[in-house]
Amino acid sequence: MDFKDYYKILGVDKTATADEIKKAYRKLAVKYHPDKNPNNKSAEEKFKEINEANEVLGNVEKRKKYDELGVNWNSYQQQGSPQGAQDFDWSKWTNQGQSGQRQYSGGEQFSEGDFSDFFSNIFGGKFSGGQGQKRTYKGQDYNAESEISLEEAYHGTARQLELDNQKLQLKFKPGIKDGQILRLKGKGGKGMNGGPDGDLYITVHVGEHPHFQRKGDDLYCDISIDLYIALLGGQTLIRTLRNPIKITVTKETENGKVLRLKGMGMPKYDKTNEFGDLYAKVNILLPKNLSEKETELFKELSNIKHTSHA
Repeated sequence: MDFKDYYKILGVDKTATADEIKKAYRKLAVKYHPDKNPNNKSAEEKFKEINEANEVLGNVEKRKKYDELGVNWNSYQQQGSPQGAQDFDWSKWTNQGQSGQRQYSGGEQFSEGDFSDFFSNIFGGKFSGGQGQKRTYKGQDYNAESEISLEEAYHGTARQLELDNQKLQLKFKPGIKDGQILRLKGKGGKGMNGGPDGDLYITVHVGEHPHFQRKGDDLYCDISIDLYIALLGGQTLIRTLRNPIKITVTKETENGKVLRLKGMGMPKYDKTNEFGDLYAKVNILLPKNLSEKETELFKELSNIKHTSHA
C-alpha cells in the first residue's frame, strides 16, 4: 500500500493553517467538481482525491494521526529496505472501516471501492460528514467596472447592468470615490448543493474633470479675476459643482492666492449634509487692447507710484 501525500494533493505546505487548507481545497473542489466537468473521468478522480485529502487535513484528529504516520514512514524510507514498502508495519496504524456507500464532501455518492486503499485502511473509509450529508459551495464571485463623471459622483447617479439575462440597477451614492468597490450580494454565480450565490463586485472609475481636481473630499480649481477687482476688491462669479455662486474678493488680492470656500467640495460618502471644501487659486487677468485713455491713466498711475517712492 502506497503512502498518500495529502499536502501535495492540495498544494499546501505541511505547516499550512486550517484556513489555508480550507481555501486550497475550495479552489480545487470548484475547479474539478463533476458539475463543471461532465463525463470527465480524470476530473472525477481528481475530485475524489482532493476530497479525501481535505477529509484528513481538515480534521484535527485525523491530521495528527496522518502526520505521525508520515514521520514514521519517512524514517522507514530513510533506513531503506531490500523488500520495499511491503515491510512497513501498517498494523499499528490501520483502522478497518465498514463496508457500504460513503459520501464525498462535494455531495456525490461513491462506493467504498472508490476510496484509496490508504484512506480506507488508516481511517476506516468514513467521512466525518456522515452518510447522506452534502457540502455546500458558494457560487463564483463576478467582477465588473463602471465609469461615471465627477458631476455624477457629486450628485449621485444610477446605471443599468445586464447580467445573465437579468437587468440590475446600480446606484452610486453622492461622494463615491474613484476606485471604490461596490458589492451586490447574491448577484454572482449560482451556488452548488444549496450553497449561497456568489456576489457581484463593481469597481467605480470617476472620470477626470476639465475644471476641477479632486483630492479626497476636497476640490481644487483655478479662477480668473480681472485686474481691477483684484486691486480694488469686489464680487466675482465662481463655478462650483452645485451651482455658480458670487464671492467677495478683498482688495489687493495677489496673483496665485488660494481662496477656501468651505463646504463647497464633494459630499462625504454615506454622510448627510457633510461636504469637503473648494480651494480656488486666483489667476489675475491683465487688460488687453487698451484704449489711449486707459494707457494714459496707467502711465499716470505709474508716475504717481514712482514719485511716492522717490
